[in-house]
Amino acid sequence: MIEAVNVKNLVKIYSKKVKALDRISFHVEEGEIFGLIGPNGAGKTTTLRIISTLLKPTSGEVTVYGIDVVKNPMEVKKIISYLPEESGAYKNLKGREFIRFIARLNTDDSTEEKRMVEVAEEISQLGERLDDKISTYSKGMLRRLLLAVTLMRRPKLAILDEPTSGLDVINANRVRRIIKKYIRENDATALVSSHNMLEVEYLCDRVAIIHKGRIIAEGEPQELKSRYNASNLEEVFLKVIGI
Repeated sequence: MIEAVNVKNLVKIYSKKVKALDRISFHVEEGEIFGLIGPNGAGKTTTLRIISTLLKPTSGEVTVYGIDVVKNPMEVKKIISYLPEESGAYKNLKGREFIRFIARLNTDDSTEEKRMVEVAEEISQLGERLDDKISTYSKGMLRRLLLAVTLMRRPKLAILDEPTSGLDVINANRVRRIIKKYIRENDATALVSSHNMLEVEYLCDRVAIIHKGRIIAEGEPQELKSRYNASNLEEVFLKVIGI
């Protein structure tokens, strides 16, 4: 298998009192949806920002399709898209206008721009609501719009930080289905972070559970549940940390 992401002994220290990542290692195989899961403050977002080239590690090595994220960040950026947990859009624009605006930022080619817009419109599943101002959107609709502009570039690796955070059951389910459909139809790879360990079971092929900056368990959801004699990943987490 081709390794889409390889993280080796990754360390990130913000200050003498804050060690966000403590020598974590994991890999993501091409074509899979990999979940980095754990409680808030565990180090998930720091890890994704380093892989996305937005943050430099204190030490360790990270490669995306064999490209070092520190030595060649611009090459990495060509093949990834990153959706932060806290992400917004211009509320005075209509949904369709926002999609076109982001497409123009990503290409000067009119044919490619048109393709991106069409892809985003389909992925968003917003239909006629794309002609309404974003200020009228619910949180679920906004998240679907932002996911659409993240995926419309057809990245080899989609990095999604808490993509369903704050969404109700219906919208969270829609977002999960959008991610799965995109990955399967485009032979792409996704790295997804979440503190919701139950929903990740239904989305991810493999997961790594992170706690206090360390990977404490890794494997397929069913494998982890069997290994720790647990009914879900929440129970796995609690057993591993001794609660």
